[in-house]
Amino acid sequence: MSLPWLVADVGGTNARFGLVTEAGGQPDTVAVLAGAEHDGLPEAVAAYLADHAGGVRPGAACIAIAGPVDGDRYRLTNAGWTGSVSELGIPNAWLLNDFEALAASLPYLRGEDLVCLGGPEPSRGVKAVLGPGTGLGVGGLVPAAEGWVPIPGEGGHVTVPLLDERDHEIVRALRADGMEHVVAEHLLSGPGLSRLHRGLALVRGVDAPRLSASDIVARMDDSLCAQTIEVFCAMLGTFAGNVALTLGARGGVYLGGGVLPRIVDRVRSSDFRRRFEATPTLNDYLSGIATTLIVAPQPALVGAAAWLNQHLSNLEYV
Repeated sequence: MSLPWLVADVGGTNARFGLVTEAGGQPDTVAVLAGAEHDGLPEAVAAYLADHAGGVRPGAACIAIAGPVDGDRYRLTNAGWTGSVSELGIPNAWLLNDFEALAASLPYLRGEDLVCLGGPEPSRGVKAVLGPGTGLGVGGLVPAAEGWVPIPGEGGHVTVPLLDERDHEIVRALRADGMEHVVAEHLLSGPGLSRLHRGLALVRGVDAPRLSASDIVARMDDSLCAQTIEVFCAMLGTFAGNVALTLGARGGVYLGGGVLPRIVDRVRSSDFRRRFEATPTLNDYLSGIATTLIVAPQPALVGAAAWLNQHLSNLEYV
């Protein structure tokens, strides 16, 4: 199929695009478009191709979507875009869940793309990837005879992981404040930081302003903001441990998303790793699993490109 190929990572806030100009190559001509400035995915794709890619007509595309994918149809979980990939006007276009694409990137990330959060070196076994952004994504990567197979998931919508009494107090306070059912994404995401901040304020009985995730991260000299980040990292550790056990991810657990690269030092010094290993029966199992933070700038685009290259290569032999 003729080059270039279009790759995209479409989230609840931004849509990231790039072009693959040679088979097996990395995305270039990368641009980030604000989702709110476009009526839908076809309009955003058209704007990228016209304004950033010289009006080229891609021969194929792989679009990673932050939400459920059903064949050629998609629905963004935290934005209003929905439709079919056939509406893009690209002859050969496929959809992936965004964390399916992020999982596909893992074998191609190296060195400065990654920060160790504890445990041994990652191995070739089954890998898990999760991360807080506008929502909370989860995916996996399974080794196969030739290459890797990424698997999508919607694990961010499981019930929120609680371990100690402070966790339970926060959720009780939020439920009393009007949140009937609290799932993991409600607290372990960018908007979740704001909810955690609110919950801690209720538990402490203080009148605190409602802050955005950016405000909370920028105000580490404020005790309530600092505690919010502490609780966030601890809960994320429990959630990551649950994902590792569910997938049998002995090849490593990787953390992505837009929130954590902004607080790398806080995550490394937090209770994340202790909570990751905290299970009454399989702590030795979890202590043998690497936890790694992804800090590469556009890893899902790398994964979409890798998936497209592998998929199109396989089609040549069918």
